[in-house]
Formats: sequence, structure tokens, C-alpha cells
Amino acid sequence: MKTGRGILSAAGVVLALAVTAFIVHSCGIYSFTGTSIQPDVKTITINYFEYQALKVNPSLSNQITEALQEKFIKLTKLELVDMDGDLEITGTVSGYDVKATAVTANEQAAQNRLTVNVKVSFTNRKYPEDDFPDKSFSAYADFDAMTSLDAVESELCEEIVEQLCEDIFNATVANW
Repeated sequence: MKTGRGILSAAGVVLALAVTAFIVHSCGIYSFTGTSIQPDVKTITINYFEYQALKVNPSLSNQITEALQEKFIKLTKLELVDMDGDLEITGTVSGYDVKATAVTANEQAAQNRLTVNVKVSFTNRKYPEDDFPDKSFSAYADFDAMTSLDAVESELCEEIVEQLCEDIFNATVANW
């Protein structure tokens, strides 16, 4: 004969999970995306990333700005506003360089590396202790030296922008 213990223990587990989820959600500070945004922080302003690198990539500033905005919209409950957000991110593209990373026995490049550097300022108007005035972020992608940069630049920039946005996101709202 079966007892009701199996049903009761399953109901207990479900109840415990529901209570835990409610408590975690109620705190408002923790989220399952890993952010630690205080509950009274509601808006964010992400300013256009100015381009100041010597080598020109005309679309990179726009790519970084839009990708960062999209990341915050997708992973947080913050409302994106044009100015005076509770959080504000301002940045510049400060470097865009290609250098050889691997050299063959004939002293020719076998592999090149595209590196993008950005400087970011972060302002938290509700919690100024979280601010940072100028923090540098860098990301790179390698490509075969026999391939021209023009042939792979778009793909490499997508990869680099994704990494930069992840690093900036983590530094600003994930406190990593």
C-alpha cells in the first residue's frame, strides 16, 4: 500500500522552491543574470561612444553603442533614457590596431591580431561609490596573416564588440 509521503515531500520541495524564489526576487538586488542593481535604480543612459583611434573604422562607435544598449535592455529591467539616467555610461574608442602575433621561420607574419581599446566612465547617481571615472577595456581577435583585414574585419569586430560589451556590463552592474 502506498503512503502519501511521496506526494507530501514533492509538495514540500515545490513550496520551498517557491518561497526561496520569492525571497530572492523580493530582495531586488540579485537577479538570475548576475546583476546587482539596487531596486531604486530604474533608468540608464548610454551615450554614443566617440571614436578617437588613429586607424579609422567608421561603424565601430555605433556598433559598440548599440550593442551595449541592447545588452542592458535584454539583461536588466532598466529603462533606456536619452539623458540623466540613474546610471550613465560614457565611452570612447581609444585604440584600433592590427599587429602580427605569430611569425614564421622566414620572419613573416603568420597570424595577426585586431585589438580594440575603449575607455569608459560610469556614473551611478543613486550610489556614487560605484562610479569609475576612466576605466580601460580591451578585446582582440586573431586572424590569418594571409587574409586581408578587409575580408574579416566585420566578423572580427562583431566578436570584439561582444566581448567589450560583456566586460563593460560586468564592470558596471555585475560588480565583477
